[in-house]
Amino acid sequence: MTLTRPRNVSTAPKAAAFFFTRDWWRGFRPARTRINSRERLRIIAGSLLGIFVTALLCHLGEQIAPGLPWLVAPLGASAVLVYAVPASPMAQPWNVVGGNTLSALVGIAGVHGVHLLGSPELAAALGVGTAIALMLALRCLHPPGGATALMMVLGGVSDPMHAFFPVMINSALLVAVGIAYNNATRRTYPHTQLAAPSPAASAADRQLDADLDAVLARYNQVLDVSRDDLKTLLAETRLRAYDRKLAEVRCADIMSRDLVTVEFGTSLEEAWALLRERRIKALPVVDRHFRIAGIVTHADFMRAAELDVYTGFDEKLRKLVRSTRSVYSEKPEVVGQIMTRNVRVASMERRLVELVPLFGSTGHHHIPIIGDGGRLVGIITQSDLVATLGKAIDPAS
Repeated sequence: MTLTRPRNVSTAPKAAAFFFTRDWWRGFRPARTRINSRERLRIIAGSLLGIFVTALLCHLGEQIAPGLPWLVAPLGASAVLVYAVPASPMAQPWNVVGGNTLSALVGIAGVHGVHLLGSPELAAALGVGTAIALMLALRCLHPPGGATALMMVLGGVSDPMHAFFPVMINSALLVAVGIAYNNATRRTYPHTQLAAPSPAASAADRQLDADLDAVLARYNQVLDVSRDDLKTLLAETRLRAYDRKLAEVRCADIMSRDLVTVEFGTSLEEAWALLRERRIKALPVVDRHFRIAGIVTHADFMRAAELDVYTGFDEKLRKLVRSTRSVYSEKPEVVGQIMTRNVRVASMERRLVELVPLFGSTGHHHIPIIGDGGRLVGIITQSDLVATLGKAIDPAS
């Protein structure tokens, strides 16, 4: 018996096959920048202003170090970070000034090392690599710093003064203009990279912090966004998802269908017993067609018993609910005499979010839900609302 390989099974390694997939080629396609025209104009104007002010002041102060350039090319890349992404960890003042200046010093040292290494290519590579290592160690990683180190090596700059002027002065001036401009245009700069400790943080916040730290540790890559901003974006995304889920919930989805109702002529004694036995706080009052006629609650019993003061509380309540068993009575005897007649109701298809103001500001604790023909089909309580909100925020709850 001869075994043959199926024609649809590739013998090429999976890693090699990946290069021919659509997903791999899609990686070359640039993503759309999700900012509006106003933000684009803010970035362009800020970069123009920052470079202009820096160049103008450094050109005027060229006499500080005669013969040295008054502006370095990597500053253009620094301007992109400072004005386009001022919240980036790599765009902060220490990263700009420290990253560029330290890299310049490394590049200058690399120029002296060319004579020892005997290879400008190796000196250039070591200059960039050492600059990155130093920036990582000193927490001032700044992409233009790599260009600064390379510029020193390729330009043969051997004077350490060059790291002070123009590199450090250029960077400091660009940052100074960035602080003024970004804050004037409502972009916080410097942007706090470490959130202040909050001893009053909720359990959910502490859990979110722990989860975020675990994910970042597993990701193990340099991100161009601070941890604090990541947490904020994650929290806002969860809130949007919560709003969307809540907006889709209808009254029919959460209402209690196991109804306990009474009629107009139900005795107060029977109604009070139902409230206690079923541990509920309200009884819808319905007619013979099961249409809502009113609602009776604990508050209605308290009002009818005139329990405005605590004195004689038990006796007054017992006197109210005890049946007189006579033709004439000086007190209410049936539910219809004490029920609230003006009842707010909602349809089954009404969105739950529309009921939130009723629960939150009008004092309603129970909303009867009606279906076809105005028939009572369910009831929503504050507890139902809170439980639904909890599930929308945390589906596992």
